[in-house]
Formats: sequence, C-alpha cells, structure tokens
Amino acid sequence: MSKIGRKQKTVSSPRRRRSLASKLPDDGGSDEAASFIADILANLVRLAQRHRLDHLRYLLAIAKLEADEHVRLRRRRKLS
Repeated sequence: MSKIGRKQKTVSSPRRRRSLASKLPDDGGSDEAASFIADILANLVRLAQRHRLDHLRYLLAIAKLEADEHVRLRRRRKLS
C-alpha cells in the first residue's frame, strides 16, 4: 500500500533517452546550436498556443526570434 501524497518517480526509458540524444546537434558550433534551438522553440510555441498559454507562447516566440536572428546574422557575415 502506498502512502497518500507521495508521488512516484518516473524513470524515462533508455529508448526515450536515446531518441532525444539522437536529435541533439553535433558539436557544430553556435550556428548549429542556434538553428537547433530555433527549431525546438517553434514546436514549443505551437504547443503553448494550442493550450492557450499565451504568456509562455510569447516568451518562447521571443526566444525563437533571437535564435533566428543569430543564425541570420552569422550567415550574412559568412557571405561577406
């Protein structure tokens, strides 16, 4: 019998940990990291919007704009 009020810890499966690790960018530097972060944030923005988490959606959207801007400016510098 379990005690009332105690939460059981959930342990993620090794398969789930591997799938997340496979999505992480290689050590391609800050450009690749910023691009990866922008992609993840786009998904989080949609999730927050779907659940009407307006303030969180706004903050995530701002973070995505920052990541996109970083990538855009770095690409422009490399073209010069």
